[in-house]
Amino acid sequence: MLEPYDAKGIQCRVKLDANESPYPERLSAGLLKSIKTNRYPDPLAEELRRAFAKRMLPAKLRDISGILHGNGSDEIIYNLICAFGGPVVYPCPTFTMYGKIAQALGEKAVEVPLGPDFDIDDRQIIRAFRKEKAKIAFISRPNNPTGNSFSEEKIVNIIENVKGIVVVDEAYQAFSGENSFLSRLGKYENLAVLMTLSKVGLAALRIGFLVANPDLINEVNKTRLPFNVNSFSQAIAVRALEGTGLGEGVKKIIAERDRVFRELGKINGIAVFPSDANFILFHSPMAEGIYRGAIREGVLLRNFCGPMNGYLRVTIGSRNENDAFLKAIKNRKIWAEGPV
Repeated sequence: MLEPYDAKGIQCRVKLDANESPYPERLSAGLLKSIKTNRYPDPLAEELRRAFAKRMLPAKLRDISGILHGNGSDEIIYNLICAFGGPVVYPCPTFTMYGKIAQALGEKAVEVPLGPDFDIDDRQIIRAFRKEKAKIAFISRPNNPTGNSFSEEKIVNIIENVKGIVVVDEAYQAFSGENSFLSRLGKYENLAVLMTLSKVGLAALRIGFLVANPDLINEVNKTRLPFNVNSFSQAIAVRALEGTGLGEGVKKIIAERDRVFRELGKINGIAVFPSDANFILFHSPMAEGIYRGAIREGVLLRNFCGPMNGYLRVTIGSRNENDAFLKAIKNRKIWAEGPV
């Protein structure tokens, strides 16, 4: 049975559950006044795609015919499955929308468990792809919620050994020291790279991008609804991409992530996992109590169930937000499970 995406609306003074950036883009009155609310937005988002290409892509990939814009990455995932069909293969645990969108479109969602080190099992993914005659594989790198970057060699092995589209979702790539798969686009016709501005301070705008060979982009574009990215989002994103604020925020988050990781590692009863993203995954037998206790202290974390029961994820916020989290979690009195 298809379940709705679980986006909880719990109100806390420190919100560290959704992998958002703590650094918003500053808006000018002049920019907002320049937007004509009585006119439809540019359906091709040409200025936005050019600004994205100039800021985010290597020179050889700046032809905007190889870039598709979407109302967040979610819409592009939807467009990809609409264009190429299913079954859809992906490792698990990972971003839940790969499976939810596949199911919503009546396509089979095929999950392949990660190994004990949270790396992908490339042989099992290839085997599942062939057995199910799948059309698309989604691979999040760095992966959410585990935070690690899957083996580059294993992903290349998948790309080279399946007859279908392999989408590498690089939503968190800005925070990683690993190589982007953008450099491999010219070599593999079946590779596409999914990107977003949501994690670097523009989550409210809902803007995602797909980068791939122009023929693939053309096929996916056939399923895109017209005027899918509104004028406000386009204008604000262009201004942000032309500025320096996005990069400065990323540097601050990486520095804070490393500090929070060190501090979590000092706490008995918690196992913390290295992260290439803007969040940290940790495990504790007292996870439910920690989650509820943190809420009582005004700090909201991401709590998992099912195969991820016992795991919590904390988004890296501002220094003050991170200090509030660390203060709460170091107080073992909050670990006792009780009502929120």
